[in-house]
Amino acid sequence: MKKLPDLEAWAIFAKVAESGSFSRAANDLALSQATVSKAISRLEARMRTTLFHRTSRRISTTQTGLAALEYASRILEAGEALEEELAEQSSSLRGSIRLALPMSFGLAFVAPRLPLFLARHPDVSLDIEFNDELVDLVASRFDVALRISALADSSLLARRLCTVRILLVGSPAYFEHHGRPRHPQDLAGHRALVYAHTRGGPSWRFRGPQGQEFTQVMASPLRMNNAEGLNPALHAGLGLALQPEFLVRDDLLAGRLESAMDDWQVDPIALHIITPPGRLRPRRVQALMSFFATQIGQEPWALGVQHE
Repeated sequence: MKKLPDLEAWAIFAKVAESGSFSRAANDLALSQATVSKAISRLEARMRTTLFHRTSRRISTTQTGLAALEYASRILEAGEALEEELAEQSSSLRGSIRLALPMSFGLAFVAPRLPLFLARHPDVSLDIEFNDELVDLVASRFDVALRISALADSSLLARRLCTVRILLVGSPAYFEHHGRPRHPQDLAGHRALVYAHTRGGPSWRFRGPQGQEFTQVMASPLRMNNAEGLNPALHAGLGLALQPEFLVRDDLLAGRLESAMDDWQVDPIALHIITPPGRLRPRRVQALMSFFATQIGQEPWALGVQHE
């Protein structure tokens, strides 16, 4: 009769490989180091192979161990998710969610809504990192993220919430002094305030009313890795910028900024909820994702909202 897989040992193996240490894995799993060591030895004897190279100072995963790691990690994640799911079914949602948010969008539109989510789910805790860079969800152990960009990593599980228009904007004083461009070729004499993570950087690409395309390379006195940081320079009349509508809507309504070349469109950006590949989502994470979808879908700048 075929033996059942040693699921506990494989889960321990995954934790050892992840932490790079028998002692750290033992501490994470609340086991003795001897128990962890015996589990690995048991696997190696059963598989008739070596899973770790061991020295007095460190361990490293062998090629065989690396080949087995993806499957072992799934066993560990599935077991953790199962226990979390059953625990949550027997009570209110509970546990921690590690969340990555873009800086300006997260501060302006997510942070003000988090008290409502936490009030609804008092046993859930949130660990949040604000960062405009594309953080590695797997390496940094994030459960979920909001991302406003093209998704280069196709292995991530993504759900598009909405699209956001990109507007060419400047201050009234800027347009009065430098003129209002009506065609992309008119931008040649203007200065650009550039968001560093924009695709194309100072090369601004537009699509006209008949579908024609035009790219203008802009002179830029200011470049920032945070789009909201460009707004003071915009207000001061130092240049033009391509800004997402959610960042400038209030300024446009108040007359502090104005848009130009409205018949020439810049490709919109999409707001996605993303989660790591191959990871089961606990109910608390699903609840947070649904909360974001509902809340963001109410914003006036959210186009093409994706409902559940």
